[in-house]
Amino acid sequence: MLSISEIAEKIKNEGGTLYLVGGAIRNKYLHLPITDEDYCITGLSKEKFKMLFPEAKLQGKDFPVFILNNKEFALARKERKSGVGHKAFQFFADESVTIEQDLARRDVTINSIAQNVLTGEIIDPFGGIEDIKIGCLRKTTNAFKEDPLRVYRVARFSAVLGFKVEQNTLKEMKLLKDELATLSKERVFVEFKKALASNNPSNFFNVLKDAQVLDVHFKEIANLIGKVQPIKWHPEGDSYNHTMIAVDNSTKLTNNLSIRFSCLVHDLGKSETPKEILPHHYGHDERGVKLVNTLANRIAIPISWAKCGKIAAKWHMKAGIFEEMSASKKVELIEHVANSMLGLEGLKIVVACDKSRSNLKSTLNSITFDKIGKECLSKINGEFIKNKYPKIEGEQFGKKLHEERVKWIKSIDNK
Repeated sequence: MLSISEIAEKIKNEGGTLYLVGGAIRNKYLHLPITDEDYCITGLSKEKFKMLFPEAKLQGKDFPVFILNNKEFALARKERKSGVGHKAFQFFADESVTIEQDLARRDVTINSIAQNVLTGEIIDPFGGIEDIKIGCLRKTTNAFKEDPLRVYRVARFSAVLGFKVEQNTLKEMKLLKDELATLSKERVFVEFKKALASNNPSNFFNVLKDAQVLDVHFKEIANLIGKVQPIKWHPEGDSYNHTMIAVDNSTKLTNNLSIRFSCLVHDLGKSETPKEILPHHYGHDERGVKLVNTLANRIAIPISWAKCGKIAAKWHMKAGIFEEMSASKKVELIEHVANSMLGLEGLKIVVACDKSRSNLKSTLNSITFDKIGKECLSKINGEFIKNKYPKIEGEQFGKKLHEERVKWIKSIDNK
């Protein structure tokens, strides 16, 4: 297997130049792991590259990208918008396209940097290195507005890197609002998932909010804006601000994305609270279940995530006041949630992220319904009922199991 420098030498000997481009360069400057190495070739035709590296596999119908040594090698290209949407482009790639022209078509300046593989020379015509230093996401050129997917990519970069978006770029994002509907739900989900996996998922939504495009694919979250809450319990402000705090809290407690999603959607029902009962949100737990479904369908959320989100929406309020409920209500919660995909431990994280304002770990440790629930289910189980009531079966068996669990909860409540 040829090394990268050996590949670069062969390209050079045929009059071309090999560059490392995009995210790999950005991550080098940010001292982040480099997960993908993408390369760009100038001064070489598709035919000549294939002749030099016959083992390379050609990918892509619209422009030449080769897979060699499990890495991507693309010929430098220019592109021109030919219609509406993310895929409506005409591409031009041959020996005459320069590295600067190739970089000019990229989304933001921090991704528009190249490095000559052999000489180490940095090509940075748009000031990407300076923007990395100051933590700024800035459109590379006016070509930014040609691809609506860039709206979600910029929001995702803000979440992953913690960078701010420059004002003119936000304006360009707003201009792309009508085209966002042309994106496939699966493509939107990819960007959303990466943002949710970051340490700052709220940045994703705040950037879309600032660009005034949040309501296109995340309408239920956008509708939380301005939904006031009782100040006594929610000094952070409206339901949107509360939700952003909850989803960011979740990143400190779990890497499980279905639980993080559950934290994001636990209060969606507040978006449909009637104005006349504000700042209270009676019934938002029940209303939220339907809204989780609607959002999930719009952006191709996995079924398992949606199931977790619906449990979080329906049960987080009751779980938050577990100590105050009757023994029967406690058992109802335990039985429903323990058998769900979210589970008692998952709901515990949702409740902690919902309730905490400062000391998240302390809030988490103060919640006990998961431990009580597990103990109840392990002690008062089917075997227990068989031994105590050997003659009952069927529907009566289930009723007795529930009754005995209620008795057990009452016994520990009275201690």
